[in-house]
Amino acid sequence: MQQQRLHSSPPHQPQRPHASLGTALVLAALMALANYLLWGWASAPSAALLAAPGVPPRVNGVAYAPFARADAPWVRHAPAADVIDADLRQLSALTGEIRTYSAAQLPALPALAQRHHLRLTLGLWLNRDAANNEREITAALGAARAHSNITRLVAGNETVLNHILTPPQLAQYLRRVRAVADVPVSTAEPWHVWIKHPELAAEVDFITVHLLPYWEGVGIDTAVDESLERLARVRARFPGKPVLIGEIGYPSSGDTIKRARPSPAAQAAFVRQFVARAQQDKLDYFLMEAYDQPWKQHEEGRAGAYWGMFDAARVAKFSFSGPIEPDPYWRAKALGSSAAGLLFLLWFLTRFARLRPLARVAFAATAQAVLSFATVLLTLPLLHYMNLADWAMLALLIATSLVMVAILLAHLFEFAELFWDGSLHRRFTPQPLPAATRQPFVSIHLACCNEPPAMVIAAIRSLAALDYEAYEVLIVDNNTSDAALWQPVRELVATLPPRFRFFHLPAWPGYKAGALNYALAHTAPGAEVIAVVDADYVVRPEWLASLAGHFGDPHVGIVQAPQAHRDWGAQVFRKMMNWEYDGFFRIGMHHRNERDAIIQHGTMTLIRASALRTHGGWSEWCLCEDTELGLRLMQQNLRTVYVDQVMGEGLTPDSFAAFKKQRQRWAQGGMQIARAHWRALWGRSPPAHEGRRPPAHEGRSLPAHEGRSPLLDQGRSRLTLGQRYHFLAGWLPWIGDALHLVFVIAALGWTLGVLALPNWFSLPVALLMLPLGVFCAAKLVIGPLLYWRRVPCSVGGIAGAAIAGMALSHAIARGVLAGLFGGAGVFHITSKGGAAVAAKTPPQRDTWLARIIAPAREELLLLTALATAIAVIGLTRSSGHVESALWMLILGLQSLPYVAALLCAVAAALPARRGAASTASARPAGPPQPQSSLRS
Repeated sequence: MQQQRLHSSPPHQPQRPHASLGTALVLAALMALANYLLWGWASAPSAALLAAPGVPPRVNGVAYAPFARADAPWVRHAPAADVIDADLRQLSALTGEIRTYSAAQLPALPALAQRHHLRLTLGLWLNRDAANNEREITAALGAARAHSNITRLVAGNETVLNHILTPPQLAQYLRRVRAVADVPVSTAEPWHVWIKHPELAAEVDFITVHLLPYWEGVGIDTAVDESLERLARVRARFPGKPVLIGEIGYPSSGDTIKRARPSPAAQAAFVRQFVARAQQDKLDYFLMEAYDQPWKQHEEGRAGAYWGMFDAARVAKFSFSGPIEPDPYWRAKALGSSAAGLLFLLWFLTRFARLRPLARVAFAATAQAVLSFATVLLTLPLLHYMNLADWAMLALLIATSLVMVAILLAHLFEFAELFWDGSLHRRFTPQPLPAATRQPFVSIHLACCNEPPAMVIAAIRSLAALDYEAYEVLIVDNNTSDAALWQPVRELVATLPPRFRFFHLPAWPGYKAGALNYALAHTAPGAEVIAVVDADYVVRPEWLASLAGHFGDPHVGIVQAPQAHRDWGAQVFRKMMNWEYDGFFRIGMHHRNERDAIIQHGTMTLIRASALRTHGGWSEWCLCEDTELGLRLMQQNLRTVYVDQVMGEGLTPDSFAAFKKQRQRWAQGGMQIARAHWRALWGRSPPAHEGRRPPAHEGRSLPAHEGRSPLLDQGRSRLTLGQRYHFLAGWLPWIGDALHLVFVIAALGWTLGVLALPNWFSLPVALLMLPLGVFCAAKLVIGPLLYWRRVPCSVGGIAGAAIAGMALSHAIARGVLAGLFGGAGVFHITSKGGAAVAAKTPPQRDTWLARIIAPAREELLLLTALATAIAVIGLTRSSGHVESALWMLILGLQSLPYVAALLCAVAAALPARRGAASTASARPAGPPQPQSSLRS
């Protein structure tokens, strides 16, 4: 009765329950509310922020550099006088004193500062250029004599720390300036440099110390206390000298160093805590600094740009009073992500009301989390000063993240639908013909090329044993030049009944599709069903008799049984391949079948002959002619039927190299299909010229229909939304593999830039590196759980399938790129059966190591490059630099497919176990088991 109901429903539209709009609205609203509350919880201020006191908006002094967003000290022209004047007017409301770093570069600044009643501690920029140093000394001494608001001179800024000048060289300059200056003179160094070089104290009138706890990895909770402890140590070491705090502050952004996590809130808390202590202790200080200086990223890394109390646009970054929020814009972000989630979840929960409650809640919660993270990611550029390299990396990371999000949501939808019992409603079982019903005539086509004759003979003998009367078998051997491979097959066929026919085509275009089209041209005119079986398959006698009844429904165009394998139990890698294949037919095909969107694969498939003849035959331009045909017949409103019961078993590929080559061909063919059918997949059919056979194929004996457009309807596509979704979502993981390869190459190049050109390249912020970690973690959970639920294999089988699937990443990436940007491609035969093909290759040293390296040469090269990058980053970066550690982790995650490839190469080189039982198939021969019993 269930089967009858399914067949009586409209094409492509299995009956579904629909939830009331009110129920869906309540659940979506609860998700949106939970999302908003989580944003609020995540944005709650820490104890250090809550403890930050409010202080009067007036400070002792600020360090000042006048460069705006696009300016830099090395630019020939200095900021205009009116720009400096506007800055000083703004700063005069905040402080009564400023500190600068160069006298020669900004000659107009002292007069402008005097106009705004600002005292000036004037800096001299000393470096290795003697001429520059003379200009600085002359300009500073002249300005000090001309302007009474200059109260101190600071000759040199961290010149000893940065190894620009040695202490004796700096002392010589200090003696020269002090000898003629009318104001006190000092030099500025961090506190530990003064402790290490006490001889400098004898050359200055006062000590200018820098206290920047961020660079020491000090967290905001103890930063002020530790800074004042450093100040006390300097004072104790030099009791006879006045001490000026030349720089003290905390950045609002930058890399995480040990416990130091910069943020706008951390900066606000530090400044307010310090100003309160400074007023209490009557400290002489300059806050670091007045305005953000984006150019400093080239010298100090990302944090260098974010020390300002005002941003580069001269907007205050925090208030001296009131609550400090980690993200003052969190409410807008929370509302935006919650609103987007409400709309999406309202549609999803209404559309997929048939899913089990836990499945709907799990998917809805994850989708809302993804939308929230997307909000954070898309607003990230608003919080940073981005250069061209940053934008390039951000574009790549966002593109990669979007693909990862799409893949993750597709996996989660699959998980939600298949993990919990009761969500699948479209299911087919064998349907034999009623008693005394005429059998539809079936023409079975078997194409072979350079195949081991024993393997093909086994397939033909199984076809001869079919429990079916009305059928013929056409064996087409194309492009096999070695007579020793095809003549034994012909000799066998000669001994069989006339229904078996053998054709040898020495030179025939179109690969497997060409052979199948030839078979179609020679098919019995009365054939109603075309069956295709691969040359390595041994079919079960009941195959045709069990499935032919489905063609009683005139809307059915394809009846598909799963691929299955035999003789895999004795060798480790063959086990891994078997379970990797089996996952798709246990999981993916059931998921796709729910919306009549299965992949037609080129074996164990039955096709309505009239549909195949009418709608274009097999496409010889495509490396996946079977999948392409299935999509084309769906476009004609023909249904597909997937019966998950083993009707025949083939062989796994002979080697890891063959396994990779097969998957690369599938990926390349998939991209060919995506290119050729993009109008149908996105809503329109392709023009009539698309899909035609190449001109070189004209003139040969083919069916009259061949050469037509694969999609004849020039109106809107007749594919359902579910069918379009499954084909596009099914290709997404392959596109993700291609992006993985692109990202690996970009990451290696970026790492080289970070190491060789640190002034121009910096590591991505931690938030941008987070998606890959979340994505990998999710896949490591979702995949094994679905296998545990749906595939009857052990934990070792699950692990082996995961490693085998991961090892294909590089091959898939090559296939995707070739399919998107390459030409027609070459149909590489997957080596099966263990025999050599006619196309001989030069002899090679067949050592165990060579058998490992040869099939994974490119993966090993990339693995070596990534391991080298990880090692160099680890050796050259501080142990407390969090972004470096995360980047090393990212590179490590990127290397996992290449590690998996190496493991597969090793497993494939291992010999088979002697005396091991040969395993015929992973699935039982009887009816499919209930979902709840599919756990291992």
